Amino acid sequence: MDFTIPRHVEAIAHRVRQFVEEEAIPLESELLRSGADLSVEMVQELRRKARAAKLWAPTMPKAWGGMGLNIQEIAPVFEAAGRSLLGPLAIHCAAPDEGNMHLLHKFADEVQTERFLVPLAKGETFSAFSMTEPPPGAGSDPRMILTRAVRDGGDWVINGHKWLTSNGLLADFFIIMAVTDPDAHPYQGTTQFLAPRETPGIHILRDVPVMGGVDFGGHVEIRYEDVRLPHSAILGSEGQGFMLAQSRLGPARLTHCMRWTGIAQRALEIATDYASGREAFGGALTGHQAVQWMLADSEMELKIGRLLIHEAAWRLAQGEQARVETSIAKVQVAETVSRVLDRCVQICGGRGISRDLPLSTWYEKSRAFRIYDGASEVHRMVVARDVIKRYGAAEQG
Repeated sequence: MDFTIPRHVEAIAHRVRQFVEEEAIPLESELLRSGADLSVEMVQELRRKARAAKLWAPTMPKAWGGMGLNIQEIAPVFEAAGRSLLGPLAIHCAAPDEGNMHLLHKFADEVQTERFLVPLAKGETFSAFSMTEPPPGAGSDPRMILTRAVRDGGDWVINGHKWLTSNGLLADFFIIMAVTDPDAHPYQGTTQFLAPRETPGIHILRDVPVMGGVDFGGHVEIRYEDVRLPHSAILGSEGQGFMLAQSRLGPARLTHCMRWTGIAQRALEIATDYASGREAFGGALTGHQAVQWMLADSEMELKIGRLLIHEAAWRLAQGEQARVETSIAKVQVAETVSRVLDRCVQICGGRGISRDLPLSTWYEKSRAFRIYDGASEVHRMVVARDVIKRYGAAEQG
């Protein structure tokens, strides 16, 4: 495996970091001071500047104004963008749109591409992936999906209850996961549908309040009541829902890891700078072993996380599913981010828990990272099964 970052990618990552420093972080600071929420107008203005700087849609084809980078090349670029929560939104590599673009780029037909993907890639629309359901429906176990799509002539009629559908407040279309054959194995009995927002029967019930405050686009609860869609609304083929979901979620887990690594790295820099200038007990905080070890552990864990991201990305680029590798990376990076942010808040003390620094906001928002796109326990289960499969039989033999 060659983890060398090509020079042109290094140059893009440098430019993205500079853009985030000059455009995203000042707005981030302004929002922290005022307590205001990020508006669509603010995002569109950032995006206008990103397009002007030719820093737009890293994963999308150059023909659509994107950068045309592959899964390996995006790692340093996404990390640079992720140094602010506004960075990925600005350059159009934020969840869930980034994952949805990847999914559509792989599986949308020509008509779906023109209607849904091209406007999304250009930043003219927003999207949402609607799979998670409130109990007793699907959460960490997507095989428990209760939403049903029933064939009616040439159409499908969808009924179900979803929640935590990110971007649902703004989405111009929804990718709905529904059971189409309840008698089949769950892996063969689900299908994904493309549903424009204006489709009758899509009822947004509320924006679910979540830890860390308001997120751009929200995390909505939805009722689908007799939502009628043509057969042409199916993404991929009937019964391919789980296969498509895995194709989307594998790379999406890594892109979350890339973005959050950027946040954690910046947090470490903020805490180190603070500790260097803060004197207590006879010297700078950086002179005390307790603080040095927190800084050292954070640096080491972040480096481990980057190497896991690069390995998983390399395997995906070779055409592998890399389910175990992406699971390992997701657990390691998600838990590393939590530990690094916790240490950085601790080092900065009163300033750390204040809103004068972004640390406390990141600390709250990062907690969900250990749950979405597969809870840590689920990914540990995937890894454990692989360990048992490889070593258990050999042990018995």
